[in-house]
Amino acid sequence: MEKGSSSKDKPGRGNLDEPISEGEISEPPYSVYTRKEKWVIVALVALAGFYSPLPANIYFPAIPQLSSAFNVTIEAMNQSVTVYLIFQGISPMLWGPLSDRYGRRLVFLACLSILVASSIGLALCPTDSFWLLLFLRCFQSGGSASTIALGAGVIGDIATTKERGGYFGMFNLGPMLAPCIAPAAGGAIAQAMGWRAIFWLVVIMVTVCLVFIALFLPETLRAISGNGSIPVSRHLRPIIPVVGRKYASATSSTDDAPPRKKQSINPFVLFTYPDVLVLLSFTGIVYAVYYTVTATISSTFKEIYPHLSETVLGLCYLPAGAGMIVGSSLTGKMLDWQYAQCKAKKGDLFTIEYARLRIMPVYLIIFVAGVLGWGWSLQARAHLAVPLILAVVLGWTSMGILNTTMTLNIDILQSRSSGATACTNLVRCSLAAILVSCIDRMTTALTIGWTYTFWAAICALLLPLMYLEIKMGPQWRRRREEREGV
Repeated sequence: MEKGSSSKDKPGRGNLDEPISEGEISEPPYSVYTRKEKWVIVALVALAGFYSPLPANIYFPAIPQLSSAFNVTIEAMNQSVTVYLIFQGISPMLWGPLSDRYGRRLVFLACLSILVASSIGLALCPTDSFWLLLFLRCFQSGGSASTIALGAGVIGDIATTKERGGYFGMFNLGPMLAPCIAPAAGGAIAQAMGWRAIFWLVVIMVTVCLVFIALFLPETLRAISGNGSIPVSRHLRPIIPVVGRKYASATSSTDDAPPRKKQSINPFVLFTYPDVLVLLSFTGIVYAVYYTVTATISSTFKEIYPHLSETVLGLCYLPAGAGMIVGSSLTGKMLDWQYAQCKAKKGDLFTIEYARLRIMPVYLIIFVAGVLGWGWSLQARAHLAVPLILAVVLGWTSMGILNTTMTLNIDILQSRSSGATACTNLVRCSLAAILVSCIDRMTTALTIGWTYTFWAAICALLLPLMYLEIKMGPQWRRRREEREGV
């Protein structure tokens, strides 16, 4: 047994889908879905996850146009970014735990429906009602933000620890594609057709996703469907069961699933777990710094490079998005490889915390260097290519850090994976909202170079937290499992 683990399928142990040696009693598989079926499910939730960052990122290049249309300053219009971030952090704290208790499928449908309705309202919003714009942005955020937490929950439902890094990395390609292409699309559409067309595009795209989820996504919550073989209620079944079809006859013969123990819907208890708190602090600060960089690209570049059009400003987000895609896909494969290698070498001394976090210092050091370079390249008004190259580096390393910590959070809180991801969203989005709201004042008082030097130093001070997690995390986790009788 791995150090700090129990005999069940705990973090650091992916035994339920490993070959069973001769003489052992065969256990049911962790998931009845085949590898291809798992990829179909991952693709569906990745598509939904695409619409979590989309409304925020497609909006950034249009901020100067919106401030003119609503007759408010850029600083005032940035309030729409701040309220979006606030509700992006708060809403998963409701939807994530609800999905851990009542199922993923219905919550996906509810969130996407809210996103469609609020985007229609924004497209029709009168320009003399700035308050209404802020109000509807809250609902837009509330509908879109939780799809990442829900998708993380689905990954935890269908994937064992040893394969989870790869699935989670590929799932994150959905959320990472939006920051890559949405600003470019938003800038081009705003320039050609006006800012209202941005919201109509969101309405059309999310409606398509809503239809796909309703048609094909099965219920994966293990408290309801077990490993996928337990019959579920009629309203939890996909309209067209493209995965798990060999169990379709069983699910079609009953309207009620067998009762299963369900999790508490209170996610705030997770903040009392020291190992989780360390991961949330680390993730939140790094994400807030990176989000501030991306959120201010259009306004900062417009000031330093005034010749850039809105379309070009949108294209300036592509390097950051490309870096995020590379970071997400490579980190997923790296996490699975690290898991297998560490388990083979460490044996009884193996811990999931060490396997996941041992390359984290490399990501963090490169990220800190990128933040420093970003600030001083803009301070020096360097050639546009310099900050764009640095944006690739920042996108890659920030996603490497985020994927690693979120995967570990799911590992150590597998039965509450959506709640764990919701807590991550609350911390990172709250910190990002605070930082975005004060970044203009900081750059005015300290200059851009020294502002990002300050935040690079704060990020560098996080390094001891990772070593603390590696050393103390297994003990904290073991005590919690013993206390909770897991």
